[in-house]
Amino acid sequence: MEENHSKPHAIMVPLPIQGHVIPFTNLAMKLASNGFTITFVNTKCVHHQLHKSQPNNNSGDQDDIFSKVRESGLDIRYTTVSDGLPLAFNRFQNLDQFLECSLHVFPAHVDELVGDLVQSDPSITCLIADTYHCWPATIANKYNLVHISFWTQPALVFNIYYHLDLLIKNGHFGSQDNREGTIDYIPGVKAIEPKDLMSNFQETDISTPMHRVIYKAYEEVKGADFILCNTVQELESESLSALQEKQPTYAIGPVLSNKPAKGMVATNLMSEFDCTQWLHTKPHGSVLFISFGSYGQVTKNDFEEIAHGLLLSKVSFIWVLRPDTTSYDETCIMPVGFEDETKDRGLMIPWCSQIEVLLHPAIGGFLTHCGWNSILESMRCGVPMLCFPLWTDQITNRKLVVDDWGIGLNLCETVKLVTRAEVGEKINRLMCGDSGDGLQKQIKKVRQTLEDALAVNGSSERNLSQFICGVKEKIRTRA
Repeated sequence: MEENHSKPHAIMVPLPIQGHVIPFTNLAMKLASNGFTITFVNTKCVHHQLHKSQPNNNSGDQDDIFSKVRESGLDIRYTTVSDGLPLAFNRFQNLDQFLECSLHVFPAHVDELVGDLVQSDPSITCLIADTYHCWPATIANKYNLVHISFWTQPALVFNIYYHLDLLIKNGHFGSQDNREGTIDYIPGVKAIEPKDLMSNFQETDISTPMHRVIYKAYEEVKGADFILCNTVQELESESLSALQEKQPTYAIGPVLSNKPAKGMVATNLMSEFDCTQWLHTKPHGSVLFISFGSYGQVTKNDFEEIAHGLLLSKVSFIWVLRPDTTSYDETCIMPVGFEDETKDRGLMIPWCSQIEVLLHPAIGGFLTHCGWNSILESMRCGVPMLCFPLWTDQITNRKLVVDDWGIGLNLCETVKLVTRAEVGEKINRLMCGDSGDGLQKQIKKVRQTLEDALAVNGSSERNLSQFICGVKEKIRTRA
């Protein structure tokens, strides 16, 4: 029995979205490297997309994305679960239906799977679930598992969601006429303006499926034994300290992949284009990387203004253009003459390994939607950002990048009013590096902060060790 306690066995269930599957996979590798046995669970839909995206299925066994990882000595098993919808169903085009299913159908499928896994393998002791799931505390309690909530976004966003009751009490959320004054009453959060809240908290209809998912998820997370945050203690110390007073909370980020792990496990839901040879032909720091993430959409007007701004800037660029960048019904159409004018300095691709591109010395800036993975990767690679948040946490993430840490610029100073002239001017300001904004100096400092946190005695490694000790103790007391 003691042997089982010394080697925790966790079921891990990410949210079935690209930006959550990646950090969960990286966390699985990290925990397995620190003595955990992991049973990793993707939805059948995510598994299908992962398999389709692999060239010639070079990730090993098509039914087990971790088969190569196990050959390296890490004990990560793999299985899948239905989310209750057909494989061909477009979950983002029908987001409300997908979210309703997440609330009312998916939990029963997870419950059945966890019950079967625990019955077949009594060594399972923990459940590590994405904070956005609506069922973790309920299922963990049912099967007497240690409940670990993994938050894949900044602690600031978690803290605001966590204190939803204070926003309602003070009139900043939940009424038809929300207050516009500064929010200065959330523990661990410096004064924040309502315009910098997550987009969900700036809406008047608060009974949508998205809102109900958030309400339920934050009921469940308050029953977690441990909370892991994909952030760095030194960057968000006040928010983390406030959360630590409520529940055991550990900043263990950035949870990014190690180079040796590349190619061992599939994490991209779309096929990657290799930009390396093209980048090799460009001068150091001369290329702007542009990506709006794996599922965010840009209006056609904003898309055109950004394209024209690129033309005005004369800067070299790589632009990730998914087929559904502007619409699910039609592919994005470039302005007339755009491709001819940029053929020697621009590369447009459907998807790529973002971290590999950002690591290339030719990259000098990143025009980003401010997804948290993108921000962490940009900081880790020392690339300053041009911020164009689209929705949800991205609005609040922008505040951290531009206002708090000084490692990025706003694409447009007037919210959501994108003009080609301002886009061109901001791109040049970002890429020049000598504008007096201090971006290069600040991004180097923040990059060093991340490296220090991940060092042997760094804060993230210490926090991870404390967390592992806490989990082992919790398992002992529950045995």
